[in-house]
Amino acid sequence: MKLILVVEENKNLSNNLTEMLALANYKSIEAGNSQQGIELAHKYKPDLILINMVLSGVDGIAMVHILRNDPETEMIPVVMLTLTRNFQDFRQAMDAGANDCIELPYNNNELLKVIGNIFRMTEVLKKHLYSDFINPERAPLPVSNQTIEKLTLNINTTTYQKKTVVYKQGKRPDYVYYIVKGKVRTYKVHEEGRQLVIGLYNSGDFLGYNALFEETPYKEIAETTELSELVCIPRTDFENMVYKNQTVANKLLKMLAQNITEREQQMIGNAYNTLRKKVAGALISLENKYKSDNAQSYCIDMSRNDIAAIAGTAAESLIRTLNEFKNEEMILIRKNHNIEIINSQKLHNLSR
Repeated sequence: MKLILVVEENKNLSNNLTEMLALANYKSIEAGNSQQGIELAHKYKPDLILINMVLSGVDGIAMVHILRNDPETEMIPVVMLTLTRNFQDFRQAMDAGANDCIELPYNNNELLKVIGNIFRMTEVLKKHLYSDFINPERAPLPVSNQTIEKLTLNINTTTYQKKTVVYKQGKRPDYVYYIVKGKVRTYKVHEEGRQLVIGLYNSGDFLGYNALFEETPYKEIAETTELSELVCIPRTDFENMVYKNQTVANKLLKMLAQNITEREQQMIGNAYNTLRKKVAGALISLENKYKSDNAQSYCIDMSRNDIAAIAGTAAESLIRTLNEFKNEEMILIRKNHNIEIINSQKLHNLSR
């Protein structure tokens, strides 16, 4: 029976959650604050944690950061309970490492569906990551503490110029790619020729692993957005790397969970958001993905067509909206046409 930890200060809400989970055949334990929640997470290693974003002292976002930075708890799935499911709350929760967000007051069916989907995804990932490589008659190989960089050190690195296709839609996956330096986007092409960006990747990310796990051809096109260096890891080598190295397995689990959530949010945004919200959300997504931790501001070096593909709109509409944002002093447009974000908070508020 799956064990779920509920971290909630409101006793009535906590009781309601545990009763609902019991009816769904889940065991649960309760924590009245974040400190107690962290202690119980270490003690019982639950299969999932429900955390209210609003907690006194250490809040829910900070608690998730603590869990994700601890090797003993970093892989436990987390669902965040929020008062509003706006873009900023959702983004904060996802950046901290949550797997999903549920708005309060919650709907029983929706919450149980989210929990069930997370458990199913976890089992599928375990199957793909381990089932083909573990020999039950042999003791498991020792977990290596090597970093991913060291593991890829002896594999050839390939330099890709800007706007170079790494792999094409429909091709069988013979390699998984590790980005040593640079940026890559993945996108699909609509039958009318319009592009829709579905993934942004940075230095330190893996690329092309979904098709390998699913044993299907690539479902999208991958293309560099700047001069990049990629390590092309043969399929067999990558499978062995995942089995032998916990660092690689953990990183992939996090990336898969985050990618699923980001794509779901992108589809919702493309369907329901206004043009201004779409463009603001695209700019904030680029900033969140690529801005350096020590940078004062972020400058987007990307064509208008590429940004429009991320926002899910036409280039002409994007250009008009960017000019509005410039007049409202949210961005600067440099002489080289790069876009500098000068008021992130205002863009965040607009994208909610």
